[in-house]
Amino acid sequence: MSPETLLKEPLVQTEVSPFSSESFDSYVMTTYGRFNIALERGEGCRVWDTAGREYLDFVAGIATCTLGHAHPVLIEAVTKQIKTLHHVSNLYYIPVQGELAKWLVDHSCADRVFFCNSGAEANEAAIKLARKYAHEKLHIANPTIITAHASFHGRTLATITATGQPKYQKGFSPLVPGFHYVPYNDIAAIESAIDELDKDERQVAAIMMEALQGEGGVRPGDLAYFQRIREICNAKGILLILDEVQVGMGRTGKYWGYENLGIEPDIFTSAKGLGGGIPIGAMLCKSFCDVFEPGSHASTFGGNPFVCAVALCVCETLERENLLENVRQRGEQLRAGLNKMAAQYPNLIAEVRGWGLINGLELQADIELTSGDIVKSAIEAGVLLVPAGPKVLRFVPPLIVTAAEVDRALEAVEAAIRSQAAH
Repeated sequence: MSPETLLKEPLVQTEVSPFSSESFDSYVMTTYGRFNIALERGEGCRVWDTAGREYLDFVAGIATCTLGHAHPVLIEAVTKQIKTLHHVSNLYYIPVQGELAKWLVDHSCADRVFFCNSGAEANEAAIKLARKYAHEKLHIANPTIITAHASFHGRTLATITATGQPKYQKGFSPLVPGFHYVPYNDIAAIESAIDELDKDERQVAAIMMEALQGEGGVRPGDLAYFQRIREICNAKGILLILDEVQVGMGRTGKYWGYENLGIEPDIFTSAKGLGGGIPIGAMLCKSFCDVFEPGSHASTFGGNPFVCAVALCVCETLERENLLENVRQRGEQLRAGLNKMAAQYPNLIAEVRGWGLINGLELQADIELTSGDIVKSAIEAGVLLVPAGPKVLRFVPPLIVTAAEVDRALEAVEAAIRSQAAH
């Protein structure tokens, strides 16, 4: 089913539901600054709020709803599996888990897969694997993992420590030791850090990076930078870990972000788009660094039959419907429209950047206008967008998005920019 042939009418007609944000906030912890809309239904690239208003969804659960909302193949997969077997312990073989792992291995550089429930968990698993490898194979007593400033790797204690942004770490000390931060896309900084850390005894066990920094402002990695990192890792026996949680699963127009850089990682992680909105994470690695054994790591829910059946459906649909081509075409269309906007409003827009269907529009640093201002204007126009920092507007629609929907999103952003330019 192509993006253009998705059902145009809602699959389920619902009555307008009463909703109270005050009641919600009285029971739910305020860990999010929420926009004042309550969403209750979706189909394709559209969602509806409790007041019955329709929105074009260019957030997709933050790069998560690969096939959009209520896709017929997902409905079928969910229905079939929940009627069959939804959860058993990993103490037993789970055939569909093996099928999903095979698909991921066949479509990547990895040899083995560990399943969990989220991107943060996948990154935790990668950190643990790197440390175990460092102790057992490299004989490093105090392993250090180099990560980048402005990175984002999750909200667990280890992954906020890996995250090179102090705002996420505030109030949670003592942090997990064993991390060192360097500027992104700066190879001299990496070389200097390794020399300094290893000058007395070997410490550097791994380098952990995003192929494209998502939360850090939609900043793609430089080709030469990552190719040199790969050379350094090969020469020194350092593991290269890539966090593919946001950019993997076709988001960039290729299955994996690293394919845009012409390298292969030793370990990489996936989540978000893998389950199309159903929670699943995966840590994948090459066989030489697969040092986990029974008891090393585990997950009660990770890789259960339900999530694996859904994720396998997402993977197979991505391949069968050739959605990578749609991602490339719609991404080019989106960037062309944003670049036209940037040329028209150079006093407001600094840069447009991205791969496939993860794109950022950066506002000028010296103006009062923020990405949040544009997001609010777009919501009023019926389009959902998400910031990537105070000055970057992020575009991450479902991978089934159509040309007409891209045009609609561009119109909403251009209207918001135009109104600001008139002030």
